[in-house]
Amino acid sequence: MAKVRGALRLAACDPRAAALGLRPGMSLADARALHPALAVVDADPEGDAAALARLADWGRRFTPLVAPMPPDGFVLDVTGSAHLFGGEAAMRADAVARLAALGFRARAAIAGTPEAAAALARAADGAIVPSGEEARALAPLPVRALGVADEVVEGLARLGLSRIEDVALRPRAPFAARFGTDLVSRLDAALGRTRSAIGARLEAPPYVVERRFFEPILTPEDVSRTLARLAEELAGMLERRGEGALALELSLFRVDGAVRRLRVGASRPTREPARMALLFREKLAGERDELDIGWGFEVVRLAALSARRLDEAARRLDGSVAGEDLARLVDALGARLGTERVRRIAPCDSHWPEAAATLVPPSERGGRRREDDHAADWLAPVPGAAPDRPIRLFARPEPIEAVATVPDGPPLRFRWRRVLHETAAYEGPERIAPAWWDGAGLTRDYFRTEDSAGRRFWIFREGLWGRETAAPRWYVHGLFG
Repeated sequence: MAKVRGALRLAACDPRAAALGLRPGMSLADARALHPALAVVDADPEGDAAALARLADWGRRFTPLVAPMPPDGFVLDVTGSAHLFGGEAAMRADAVARLAALGFRARAAIAGTPEAAAALARAADGAIVPSGEEARALAPLPVRALGVADEVVEGLARLGLSRIEDVALRPRAPFAARFGTDLVSRLDAALGRTRSAIGARLEAPPYVVERRFFEPILTPEDVSRTLARLAEELAGMLERRGEGALALELSLFRVDGAVRRLRVGASRPTREPARMALLFREKLAGERDELDIGWGFEVVRLAALSARRLDEAARRLDGSVAGEDLARLVDALGARLGTERVRRIAPCDSHWPEAAATLVPPSERGGRRREDDHAADWLAPVPGAAPDRPIRLFARPEPIEAVATVPDGPPLRFRWRRVLHETAAYEGPERIAPAWWDGAGLTRDYFRTEDSAGRRFWIFREGLWGRETAAPRWYVHGLFG
């Protein structure tokens, strides 16, 4: 039951309740007046939606393109996959039988449009209609099969229009004006007059390989062997297209309907079967998780969720590739700890020191420039020259008290963290102005400063004296060595 406009009403009825004359939308008081011993429970829309999503995931064993169709169904795009199950009729029968084994009483139909298939499932269970013949198959069905609101069905019944053909053969405008556009939109979509997509719950991956078993596999060793064979097939597909996988997903479909998914990522494109299998082993080891095989897996699917061009790399005399060991380490850490926890430092095209670098995933080519979103490259150091930037850069510049000559002189002495430092040598200034389009911030003059004890600091004065401010402030931004 659910509260609708302040009144408790029946949200759904099981077959026994329907046989007693109860129907969704009936007030709870009227229902109890007819059957005082009626057992009711509170409606749980969120739980129903979650259960429907799990069923949609279960349906991906038949095709990658599956979408929930609330409140009580889901749709599969079986184009090109029905032959794997012996044809459309055998595929439909298999799906219904499997759902029955899981405790669901399912109705299913196959048609050229999702809306037509849904209408046929509601009113003509088991129908299989070739594409283009939807109008003939839907004509004798009741209007309610389109899934329109009860008020629309009742309003059409008062006009003597109870079947879909009664509406389909008449002009659209009067129906839209009286009942709204939902009726017309559903009818046109079911008849194929308008093109509709199913809005798949998960996007179909570009590369997929799978194994289906007549008898389910029951041991981790069987899963490992299956994964190894699938990785070899996937590698062949990637090689033919000259690409390598960046993200992989292993889907394990259990006999009882549960689906286990494992996702891993690679720092650089790969099509090495051993490396793919290693990533999934590290993933399981990192989660300290044993595969809950239960009654066994009947379908094992390996997919490359994303791929990128992979050209053959130059190999050394021993057959290794430069940087391959580091890539393997990064991939293993990502699989064990989670790819979101493994980052590398990449340059950004910005002169502002604190914005000149960022943390990015290992697979990303480079940092991004905040102003125009272009990638940047590290500047090569000048051989034999002292570094322009400190080894240690503070997350935030720390204020100091400094004595300096004006307007552009270096700090003669400064106090940082309660310690007084006398300047023995300096280089600079290096002037960095804020981006003109930001309209905020002051110009900075940076000095590479060495004190009398040999400690080297990166210090800047914020604001041009007499032009931007009358009282420039000093900061230490980093340390050399």
